[in-house]
Amino acid sequence: MDGDEVPSGGDAWFSVRCVFRDEGIGAYEERITLWRAKDAAEAIRLAEAEAVEYAGMLDEFSYAGLAQSYELADPVGHGAEVFSLFRESDLEPEAYLDTFFDTGSECQGEL
Repeated sequence: MDGDEVPSGGDAWFSVRCVFRDEGIGAYEERITLWRAKDAAEAIRLAEAEAVEYAGMLDEFSYAGLAQSYELADPVGHGAEVFSLFRESDLEPEAYLDTFFDTGSECQGEL
């Protein structure tokens, strides 16, 4: 078994999305990392410990305290789904995207 496969009786792969605040530029970062863990709670514990360390390496940067976990259903590899989150909303698609994802204040690629 190579390192990308989920073991048959052990830990699974989890992605965890953590949110950070960069006071220097007045922006938030959403960062998704991968973890092998026995359950979502363990994956979040691992990710939050790393999030504090990550934030500590950057000036004016802090972990905002939000971690969301997703157990990967697909094997880790090209095209694998690594995160999924459902949110209930009555908004139409364009309004939903404008509200949560495409507000015009995103920094994609370069800051």
